Amino acid sequence: MSAERFEKKKTIDLRKKHIGPSCKIFFSHDPIKIVQAKGQYMYDEKGQRYLDCINNVAHVGHCHPDVVKAGAQQMELLNTNSRFLHDNLVLYAQRLQATLPDKLSVCYFVNSGSEANDLALRLAWQYTGNKDIITLDNAYHGHVSSLIDISPYKFHQSSDAEQNQYVHVAPSPDVYRGKYRGEHLDPATAYADEVKDMVQRVHKKGGKIAAFIAESLQSCGGQVIPPQGYFQQVAQHVREAGGIFIADEVQVGFGRVGTHFWAFQLQGEDFVPDIVTMGKPIGNGHPMSCVVTTKEVAEAFMSSGMEYFNTFGGNPVSCAIGMAVLDVIVKEDLQGNALRVGRYLTNLLEKQKEKHPLVGDIRGRGLFVGLELVKDRLKLTPATAEAQEVIYRLKEQYILLSADGPHRNVLKFKPPMCFTTEDADLVVDKIDHVLTGMSHFPITFFTLWYITLPTNSQSCDMILSFT
Repeated sequence: MSAERFEKKKTIDLRKKHIGPSCKIFFSHDPIKIVQAKGQYMYDEKGQRYLDCINNVAHVGHCHPDVVKAGAQQMELLNTNSRFLHDNLVLYAQRLQATLPDKLSVCYFVNSGSEANDLALRLAWQYTGNKDIITLDNAYHGHVSSLIDISPYKFHQSSDAEQNQYVHVAPSPDVYRGKYRGEHLDPATAYADEVKDMVQRVHKKGGKIAAFIAESLQSCGGQVIPPQGYFQQVAQHVREAGGIFIADEVQVGFGRVGTHFWAFQLQGEDFVPDIVTMGKPIGNGHPMSCVVTTKEVAEAFMSSGMEYFNTFGGNPVSCAIGMAVLDVIVKEDLQGNALRVGRYLTNLLEKQKEKHPLVGDIRGRGLFVGLELVKDRLKLTPATAEAQEVIYRLKEQYILLSADGPHRNVLKFKPPMCFTTEDADLVVDKIDHVLTGMSHFPITFFTLWYITLPTNSQSCDMILSFT
């Protein structure tokens, strides 16, 4: 069977006709039609190869043969729901738990990061008996209604959406352009005290904290790395108020940070969340996710008397694929690769900072790296249009990169974990070439196209952010 069934124009026309208009597409001015992928590369209908720096979903590489084989073999045997006993479910739960602190021992398998975070909220509400949620500014936790409510990244984009009364937004712990920056003597405590003060204000108004939820490293918020010790202090304030801590690892887990398997572990061994959610990379493109929590939280959830059942969560095929992903991470030392290549990439980007005034900050861990573009390093004026320009010019060089953050000016590196030093050399060389060219000819069609769109439009943001 041919990988392409229609010409590109017909595919575009059919998409416009049958797919909801709010479902956006990468590079909407000139979209790419992808028909095949392998490793860190994607191929269009003409056979052109693109280096994928966007996909943290294809965690161990697109179409990894071991993962494909595991799914196909199990599909030939059986696929059914978790109400039947099956070894794959308990084997996979055991494998996942072995990567986590001992107290995180109970798994709930679901199908997406949104499902996982929605379930995490239900667990928190049932366990604590409280309702109020503290989230971080610019946070994104999913697309279902309960998660849009706690995702400023989403509800700030819409003129119709309002912040729910039970949701409280704390400052993002951004030490580059946030309230407390790198020169602050103790930004971790300063940001944690913001949460402490928020807890007190909520209590004075009669509210009660159920949970604090945060991505272990903020992704859509602009590749934000919390200062060391921040999570420990926040957890203390929240737990003293009767709440629990939810760590969202949907985008950053499974060894991506290099030094640790889970990004929350960057904070130190003395920090353990009460709930961890995981998704995207867990199935290497197969739709699956998981919530892991403590025995105490799970028992409280059970005490409601309501059964929790998920038709496809934890099915034998998903679990077989999940175990294959874990096997590949170990067999190919992809966590070690993320550490080595991530450091190499970061060092290359730091040299670009020395060369190009437009580069304001380089930050990240492992293969989760952000390059923030600014027009003025003192004022930190976001170089939003320039970031979009870079993305489109890189696409012309067959490199796929995205930009995000509250100002859409942070270039995001989150490639498949098989990304190599040679790939890093290529990407940074092309970025250098693009930035050099922009310094001579800064205004092009794409820049003009961007700045003429309505700036308060959600569709404008999503067309250009490529998250």
